[in-house]
Amino acid sequence: MIDRSLSDPDLEGTVRVVSASATHVGHVRATNEDSLLSAIPIHLVADGMGGHNAGEVASAIAVEEFEKLTLQQNVTVEQLGDALHSAAVRIAELGGESTLGAGTTVALVATMVLDGVGYWVVMNLGDSRVYRLSGEVFEQVSVDHSVVQELMDRGDISAEQARIHPYRHMVTRALGAGPESDPDYWLIPAETGDRMLICSDGLTGEVDDEAIEAMLRRPLDVRTIAEDLVGLALDAGGHDNVSVVIVEAVEVVGQSLATEATAGTSTPDEEQTEVDEDTLPRHLPGGEGQDR
Repeated sequence: MIDRSLSDPDLEGTVRVVSASATHVGHVRATNEDSLLSAIPIHLVADGMGGHNAGEVASAIAVEEFEKLTLQQNVTVEQLGDALHSAAVRIAELGGESTLGAGTTVALVATMVLDGVGYWVVMNLGDSRVYRLSGEVFEQVSVDHSVVQELMDRGDISAEQARIHPYRHMVTRALGAGPESDPDYWLIPAETGDRMLICSDGLTGEVDDEAIEAMLRRPLDVRTIAEDLVGLALDAGGHDNVSVVIVEAVEVVGQSLATEATAGTSTPDEEQTEVDEDTLPRHLPGGEGQDR
């Protein structure tokens, strides 16, 4: 399925972007419980969790609620919070054995304009991630809400150990499953040429940050890079559903059109390519949260 999204070049007071998305069920799982949204001004990955089709339903609900914000050029943090709350209420109202324990991660990048300055708004709940490539800087913006992140923060395990830890798929916050559903927010000034990557842990569980950075730095259109990132995860094993959304700033409020300063040459096409380990809410002995 192809979904094209590019803001009107004549509009002022916003961040013009090109974006692309790709998703694949992987080589192990039977169904894809990831859901994607990439339509101005919201770019989102939701990684569902729960028995039977619960995760697929929960992640789809998250997309449906945030999709209501795509009739405008920019968002506010309050609107993002309201959409998240609405999704949480709907997921909580799900009934039946097939949707018990339904929940989903949510990671998104949206655009906002404050005092004539264009910003990226990043929101994260769970262990789906947001990365930013801006000039020489490559960084993980979001912080995982996960058991292994807590263990790393305490110094109990290294990042290398976290990649193979038996609890690496267990999240400590999620939407609709478990006691904690408060997201984290970041507000980052946008720069022409920025590339923002939103992804499920099906990518980061298979591909290290160095390889992700190298892929994002290639002077190719974002559609090709999105597909190639999914391909890397599949080549590395494809143990989980893998989904990515890439957003590139073509023009930012107060800045000229990107030329040589851009991270790569992009097209306005936004392609979602259907190209199974799962996210679990944490249920540790004596613990709390969700096992993904």
